[in-house]
Amino acid sequence: MSYLVLDLEMTGPEPDYNEIIQIGAVLFDDQWTEKGRYLTNVYPENHEAFSSSSEKIHNLSLADLDDAPMIYDVLPEMEEWICQQLGIRVPKGQLDRTPYLRDVVICGQSVINDINFLKEAYRYEKQKWPYSRVLLDLHTLVYFTFRVLRANGRKTPDRLSLTAIAQYFGFAREDGFHNALEDAVLTAQCLREVFKLSDGMRLG
Repeated sequence: MSYLVLDLEMTGPEPDYNEIIQIGAVLFDDQWTEKGRYLTNVYPENHEAFSSSSEKIHNLSLADLDDAPMIYDVLPEMEEWICQQLGIRVPKGQLDRTPYLRDVVICGQSVINDINFLKEAYRYEKQKWPYSRVLLDLHTLVYFTFRVLRANGRKTPDRLSLTAIAQYFGFAREDGFHNALEDAVLTAQCLREVFKLSDGMRLG
């Protein structure tokens, strides 16, 4: 399996109304060796769904997205990028990349929300979902890991936001705004730290 650590910025919280406006991702092979990083803005079709509250989070205005590609171009572009980074040769003219991407596991912080937005984009554009149906969620892994650590007398954060988890492991954003690629990198760093912790845990 390969692993795509993903983060999205959206115009709001509803997948069937709001839209993706930025995609950031870090790709890993089955040994968790980094293969590449991906970042693109996406131009939204529904301007009415562009909320000021979400803009305060990601600091992207409609004007910032003027030259961005549409989601129907971004989806196949990202698929092609993944194939290239993994050294997968797709026959020329083959649009369905499911045979090559079905083992790519999408990972992230509370990643089901990002997956729901991404799947809605695929559905809306009538494109086939190519990725694995398995997911890897940092929030769930950390919830369990921190419970084990607390049971062993270790202090852990009270909250499980990406900021709190990253601070626990000694990482931080460069500024206060959410950049999709920076958050994907931060999530990947935290996942690796959780893996290290699990490798060191022994049952008595």
